[in-house]
Amino acid sequence: MIYKNYYKILDLETSHVSLEEIKLAYRAAAKKYHPDVNVGDNLAEEKIKDINEAYRVLSVPASKRKYDRVWNSRFAQKQKAFSGKAEKGAIINMFLGNVQKDDNKAEVKEKNKLKPIKGEDIETQITITLNDAFYGLDKQISLKSIDGKIKTFTVKIPEGILDGEKIRLIGQGKLGENGGKNGDLFIKINIQNSKKFKLEGYDIYTDLLLTPWEAALGTRANVQSIDDETKVYIPQGIQSGEKLRIPGKGYKHINGTRGDLIAEVKIMVPKKLTTKEKEIFEKLNEISKFNPRNSKIS
Repeated sequence: MIYKNYYKILDLETSHVSLEEIKLAYRAAAKKYHPDVNVGDNLAEEKIKDINEAYRVLSVPASKRKYDRVWNSRFAQKQKAFSGKAEKGAIINMFLGNVQKDDNKAEVKEKNKLKPIKGEDIETQITITLNDAFYGLDKQISLKSIDGKIKTFTVKIPEGILDGEKIRLIGQGKLGENGGKNGDLFIKINIQNSKKFKLEGYDIYTDLLLTPWEAALGTRANVQSIDDETKVYIPQGIQSGEKLRIPGKGYKHINGTRGDLIAEVKIMVPKKLTTKEKEIFEKLNEISKFNPRNSKIS
């Protein structure tokens, strides 16, 4: 194994560079050969190992000085070094093995900064319709990255997702440092109610519109749920504001069951009457003793 040129690995043309220049070169190289960018590329995996190794040596002043001395000496003599398998780790051991003995506290602290650091998580939110939440869908979202570029994700929203629930995209957050894992992207789901249906927990609320005579006489009426239609019995004398609970016709439960459909009664009076309807209502007004404003009459 040929003795490694750490400056060349980090694309540095000279050894006369500052610590800041070494850091910048390392970040650029690590980003270029990061595993998430080069999925399945074994060459890139080996390259990132060499990049991390080079940075660990060159970023610590004492080990960099040792490396420069030994490199210059061996290069000048045109000799190979560390060619055996057992000597594979000799480079790191030579330059980092005794750093703590030679470095001051500031240099040791600098070395500790090289530990892998996981990237920060990112959180965003999107709004979907109640119908989409019930059936599930694949939805595309676009986010602006730190460098100003737009990145588009396809998010699989499972059927029956709850309002406020979060979807996690692993590794789609901010980049890690020193070989650390990327952060994650969390997408909060906001469910928007429709004009016809309102979600509360696992129950879905809707309005059941009745005519005055249906409410007075009782009837059977069709009620529309989010995915089908069902028939319900309306008892005589039902009042506006009363609720009818229809089991198993609500929102999807994680265990495979469903919540209930809650139909709230609203009695509707016609704004315009035919001549015949007006006669009937006038006759009813004459003969009926019902007065809702008189609490003594039930």
